[in-house]
Amino acid sequence: MDEEEARDFNERCAQCSDVNWGLTDGGRFYCRTCHNVTERTRDVVNTEVTCNARIQTISKGSRNRGKSEEGWEWYVCEGFQLILKKQAEALEALGVCPQMKDEILCNFWRRYLQKSQQAYCDRPAGETVKALSVCDSSTDMDSEPDRPSLLHLLSLSESDGDLQTDCSFASSSGKVSECTSVCSGSVDGRLYLMKNQKETLRMSMPMTLSFCYMALLWLREPMTLSDLLRFVVEGHIPYLNVYQDFPEKMKLYGLDLRIFCVESWPVYEEVYSKMIELAAFLDLPRFPDITESCFLHPDMLCMKYLMEVNLPDELHNWTCRVVKKIGFGEVDFLTLTPGNKSTRKVKYDVLAAAIIVVVLKLLFLLDDHYEWLLSGFAAERNKNNKEGGPYFEFKEWYKVIKCSLDAEQKKLDEERAKYLWRCEKPLFYSVKKKSKVLRRRQMVVNLQNQFCKLSGSVQPAERPNPSSFQLSWSEENTDGTCFHGHSLKGILQQKNGVLTTINPDYWLCTIRLCREKLCGHLAHYKEVDFPQSYHFVLRLFSFLLRIQPSYIHEEVCVIEHKLFNKKLSKKPPNTGLRK
Repeated sequence: MDEEEARDFNERCAQCSDVNWGLTDGGRFYCRTCHNVTERTRDVVNTEVTCNARIQTISKGSRNRGKSEEGWEWYVCEGFQLILKKQAEALEALGVCPQMKDEILCNFWRRYLQKSQQAYCDRPAGETVKALSVCDSSTDMDSEPDRPSLLHLLSLSESDGDLQTDCSFASSSGKVSECTSVCSGSVDGRLYLMKNQKETLRMSMPMTLSFCYMALLWLREPMTLSDLLRFVVEGHIPYLNVYQDFPEKMKLYGLDLRIFCVESWPVYEEVYSKMIELAAFLDLPRFPDITESCFLHPDMLCMKYLMEVNLPDELHNWTCRVVKKIGFGEVDFLTLTPGNKSTRKVKYDVLAAAIIVVVLKLLFLLDDHYEWLLSGFAAERNKNNKEGGPYFEFKEWYKVIKCSLDAEQKKLDEERAKYLWRCEKPLFYSVKKKSKVLRRRQMVVNLQNQFCKLSGSVQPAERPNPSSFQLSWSEENTDGTCFHGHSLKGILQQKNGVLTTINPDYWLCTIRLCREKLCGHLAHYKEVDFPQSYHFVLRLFSFLLRIQPSYIHEEVCVIEHKLFNKKLSKKPPNTGLRK
């Protein structure tokens, strides 16, 4: 009888457009293809009351109060989804296109749930439709205030299709309740930590940032990965202790803290590698093309970083020449194609920084001798130069930048040392302990305030507004600290109508690149093996990008071998560093 009534329901599914309906225990129609549940209920005949009456009360199903009388029964992926929602909203507040949250990130997340067999997929063998009653019970008019449908929170729309996809979460294995740990607030906390990582790409806190960066890259937003991670550290994007913003009834216990609690800053390499792995796992198509007009193009990023490190504008012509020479500005090279192992994955911010370093080596050599010699020549010419802008002096630039860099680095180190990793919102596991925990927390806050007053320490200032630039320089300064308008003519010469460097020498960071598959890196970096001027430039960009200098050094070596490939092939293997 139930099968006949399901066949008579001919409306198309709002989720997958199929007509393949079944009936839940609560009498609602669900799609056998995608397990979407509609608001429509079957008509039942009740001889004791009236004919064709609608079912108004749904079975409670498997909704259990569990460990805490006030807590909800929730899944780990629901917690990560709530975090993704908050991160997307924070990015929108920073100026990212609103399309990112509702269309791009939401679709990525749904695809991940389907690929990882957590939702939007066929049910595991042996599981019954009874699990859907967990969702059906949320419509009970006599129940307590309902739990919000977390699966639709990523979408701003309130359509039926979005609201009812919450029931897809019930596709978790029926064995979950048997494996649930008594010390875990989530239903599948213990089972989640026991999963084999080789079978599925397990979600983690760094992966939430990988999702965000993948969505930003898809939209070609003017925000690099280093910018994203810096905004996280500065507190503009929720990441550290973000679980304190969970609804009060989503109780967290021991194992949940191992999943959602992080006590370290996000690492560039980890977030980037997870993003590449995630894009391949989701079988995403080729990303939108990175063209010359896109902010992520090396010509555009080089211009931005040249402004930030206070170098002459004329250097941009040289960076563009290097990009064109090595072919790193081509669309096929810059555009991400997931799953294509033959193409090199581009770190746009690191690539732009490395190009600038190569150009500085071309012009100033950075061998702790030649750059200071050129500074002396430029200083002498500036004494007699009465027309046009001043000639660029590397020595003066070094003094200004080093002073500013040391101050900013010290400030950053102090902020990180003072950071309190403990969550501001205390965690409590029962109503009885709530007042006691809150009272203890308030006591700690009062003692901290009293100590600050007695010690005379300054209260932390309000969080500054986020900015794409960490170092700013104004051409209106009269103290000569801005070098944007300085000329490079003092270190260049005309040759066949083209400006070239005075010095024809160039030293390579490494003669041979390593095999990345064997040692994990194409080149290795030790500060004692290289000139201090070169190390200073690497340190400058490593501070701006919040990465290790070795990452930029590796990219510099790749560019050098691409730039001088023909000349290197003509030389024997035992050639010195000079060429």
